[in-house]
Amino acid sequence: MSVGPERIAVAGPSITDREVELAADAARNAWFQDSYVYNRRFEQMVADYVGVDHAVSLSHCTAALHLGLAALGVGPGDEVIVPDVTWIASVAPVVYVGAEPVLVDILPDTWCIDPDAVEAAIGPRTKAIIGVDLYGSTCDWARLQAIADKHGLVLIEDAAEAFGSLHHGRRAGAFGALSAFSFHGSKTVATGEGGMLATDDPAIYHRILVLRDHGREPGDRFFQNHEFAFKSRMSAVQAALGVGQMERIDELIARKRAIFGWYRDRLGDLNGVAINAEPVGTENSYWMVTAVPDAAFGLDKFALMAAFDQRNIDTRPFFSQLSTLPALDDRPAAKRFVSPTDKGAHAATYGINLPSGYHMDEARVDRVGATLKEILAARRS
Repeated sequence: MSVGPERIAVAGPSITDREVELAADAARNAWFQDSYVYNRRFEQMVADYVGVDHAVSLSHCTAALHLGLAALGVGPGDEVIVPDVTWIASVAPVVYVGAEPVLVDILPDTWCIDPDAVEAAIGPRTKAIIGVDLYGSTCDWARLQAIADKHGLVLIEDAAEAFGSLHHGRRAGAFGALSAFSFHGSKTVATGEGGMLATDDPAIYHRILVLRDHGREPGDRFFQNHEFAFKSRMSAVQAALGVGQMERIDELIARKRAIFGWYRDRLGDLNGVAINAEPVGTENSYWMVTAVPDAAFGLDKFALMAAFDQRNIDTRPFFSQLSTLPALDDRPAAKRFVSPTDKGAHAATYGINLPSGYHMDEARVDRVGATLKEILAARRS
């Protein structure tokens, strides 16, 4: 067993002197009448890049989905169709507003929500659909929008993991009534924590501005609250980091795609292992490079992670089927359309995310790729 001297982390941002300079300037000067200068710049840069009319900076992506559902009037008695395989933050906001999540299967190649499964799960209480662009892949947005239009439903895009991806000429985040982004420290664009809601709908935009600031109208100086709402604003220092990241966005996306390219060169023809897909008409920003070995190797994701850990390499598990987690134990209605034999179960059981941060270079990718081959070869012998 080969053990490298350097531990390779699974994720990490690219922060230059420019981001540090902007963050320091925000800490010194983004106060009083200039308190929102950096937020405004960051919001406009994201809106322009994604190709939408409005963007609102928020405390995190979960808040964007939460406020988005609240703005759309989703609440008790409603059902929202969501993928069974995703991070729980994509689904938790449905519970926050008092609605019921309805889990459905994902596609086996892109790992995004299956439109056929969505249509089969629509019922009289269905109010909305949340599609998640998993690991940089993009949903089949044309089909999802057609389904939503046919049944009078609202479509929401969780683009937390796909900033910079392209889907038939449009950026991730440009689909549905609204979209949500994450700028967590592991993400393609990082502000430490933070999120953004994007929309073309001026009514949704205005409603989000009210909901994120304790039910006050934008610009209110007299603290006149019209309702109980939420507190979900992004700090100026975070926004300044985001401005610096957006100034380098083409460089950041190119680097992510280069990292995946190095992995593809080493693992693309590895028998019995699937990696991220890029269907015709799409361009994946590859937030995380993902490997899904065949069941025949006899290694579930946790065993595979342990084998990497023994060799001083950090990895992450593919997201589990939410229907298998304790958090959903008391929600049988949410799980009525899914089972352990669904198409998404294989990736959820065996897949892992390989080190994918901006610290990765070809030498580190060489080591990770060789380690995966070594671990799997040992199972073949």
